[in-house]
Amino acid sequence: MKNSAWWFIGLGGMLMVSAGCAEETGTDADGQNGGEAEVETEVDVEGDEEVVNIGYTGPLSGPAAYYGENTLNGMRMAAEEINEEGFEIDGVTYKVNVIAYDDMYLPNEAGTNARRLVQENDTSVVFVPHSGGVFATQVFNEEEEFLIAAYTSEPDVLEQGNELTLRIPPAYTMYPDFFIDYQMENFGERLALLPTATQYGKDWTETIVPEWEEAGGEIVFDGEIDFSQDTDFYNIVSNALNSDPDVLFVGGASEPTALVIDQAKELGFEGGFMVMDQAKLEEMEAVLGGYERLEGAVGVLPQLKSDAAGAEAFNTGYQEQYDRIPTSESAFNYQAMYVLVEAMKASGSVDDAQAIMAAMDEGVKALDEEDIVWYLEGVENQGFDWLGGAAAVENGEIVILEE
Repeated sequence: MKNSAWWFIGLGGMLMVSAGCAEETGTDADGQNGGEAEVETEVDVEGDEEVVNIGYTGPLSGPAAYYGENTLNGMRMAAEEINEEGFEIDGVTYKVNVIAYDDMYLPNEAGTNARRLVQENDTSVVFVPHSGGVFATQVFNEEEEFLIAAYTSEPDVLEQGNELTLRIPPAYTMYPDFFIDYQMENFGERLALLPTATQYGKDWTETIVPEWEEAGGEIVFDGEIDFSQDTDFYNIVSNALNSDPDVLFVGGASEPTALVIDQAKELGFEGGFMVMDQAKLEEMEAVLGGYERLEGAVGVLPQLKSDAAGAEAFNTGYQEQYDRIPTSESAFNYQAMYVLVEAMKASGSVDDAQAIMAAMDEGVKALDEEDIVWYLEGVENQGFDWLGGAAAVENGEIVILEE
């Protein structure tokens, strides 16, 4: 990643808005949408002000619901702040209406929701926080002329030749070298695979395995966990530990990933954990009641460690409004909403997806300092160019990792 620096900091202790203007509706008894948006912002407009709809399809129910809510909350928080004044294009003041549908983490539902958002709500941008949903939506988004704001670290979403896809987080390919060096040095060369069974998990696994083997390591167990089906992890974790691994590769949404790690600890595992970037150490700490159960884990640097100009205000505001730990999901989508509005202003349009995409780098450069909650340098090859960071849990002490 061009012009980027790595921050590697071990963890000691960490802390942990349903918006007043949001209306939430539930799902039918069978878990399907009941014909209305799960979340829609109520926007107050005055005089000649107009509303621009921004779409979202992601998991708002099921095992990944907490993850999906974090991505959506970041968008909503930014929208509410933007709507305090609105933003102006060619003399017209606009305010942002976020319309969100639950896709239960299912790619086909994500595609259906995205098409509905575009056709029924005239959205020019749809946020999609999982790779399967992004791939499903890429089948038709260029033809229907809307921009996919893809919150997924899967690098392949930008290798489809789709000119209307923006990747929000860093690609996960930035992590393996550092994760592997740390785990091999501290625990050993025998790796057991226990990732999420989603497409994201499969792709992450295809990346980590050859790099682990190239570094001299051995794969001793090859498994995966379907968090949408499995809630008891005893059997698969036991089978993995029977292969005598030094390190477990785990990941998916934070809550179920934390339970997999906890099960491994219950069964006596004392090795290391390589944690995929979707699962957050600070969220797993809250699930497990302390970092002791995460000893030996290496993962993404928590948002609470950011010292960007707007980080403290965002972190405090997010915790007060939503009573949740601010994570990179919430922070990066919050910042992406501000970039999107600046790109609309720079392009002179709220509905020309091509023009908005072309102005995205200009949108980053136009951000006010107080809106920067994590260091974002621009847009490179259709992806946000962030400063990256990783963290390790080791005796509650700060650990600096070097290449």
